[in-house]
Amino acid sequence: MAFNIAVDGPAGAGKSTIAKAVAKKMNLVYVDTGAMYRAMALFMIREGISVSDTAKVIEKCELADITIRYEDGVQVVLLNGENVNAYLRTEEVGNAASAVSVIPEVRKKLVELQKALAANTDCIMDGRDIGTCVLPNAQVKIYLTADSYVRAQRRYDELVAKGIACDIEEIHKDIQERDYRDMHRAASPLRQAEDAVLLDTSNLSIDEVIEKMIALCEH
Repeated sequence: MAFNIAVDGPAGAGKSTIAKAVAKKMNLVYVDTGAMYRAMALFMIREGISVSDTAKVIEKCELADITIRYEDGVQVVLLNGENVNAYLRTEEVGNAASAVSVIPEVRKKLVELQKALAANTDCIMDGRDIGTCVLPNAQVKIYLTADSYVRAQRRYDELVAKGIACDIEEIHKDIQERDYRDMHRAASPLRQAEDAVLLDTSNLSIDEVIEKMIALCEH
């Protein structure tokens, strides 16, 4: 049986950064669920389907087979057998991914693909509903969070480091609004699974969080 780690939590808690680092240290596949939504968006663009045409998107999504594997230590996203890494980070694909990700049938299809991947692969997956919906039987479940202002400060520091002018109060407001939306959405709302370990990273460095997560996995 494959070994699975489910990591959930609000925006800005550091889920992806931490999950990638833990995957590397524990020799697991990091399943980038966001990249899978981007691959679905790319599929629609290539098929000439407008992402605003929900009925067509629902019909076509069944024809997309999306999975992730590692080649020479690099994550490769496969769309119907083709390595599409080079096409996933464009603005067009990003915008289309935002549109398709809210369609329940697309989410359902991708959850099926994620479950299939996890059934045969030792992996770590992060998101908003991994422990509750995608991997309810994961051997380790972690709910990673941090104070909303701490998360805003981290985002602010990231943007400033990139030379982007921003307002920390605006960022904090955005994060609070996103938390509310994620926790109150109809489909798969963000919540801590009953058997998940709560890990608050507010006062921890990235290395400390990684150590704690690995300790939980080896417990």
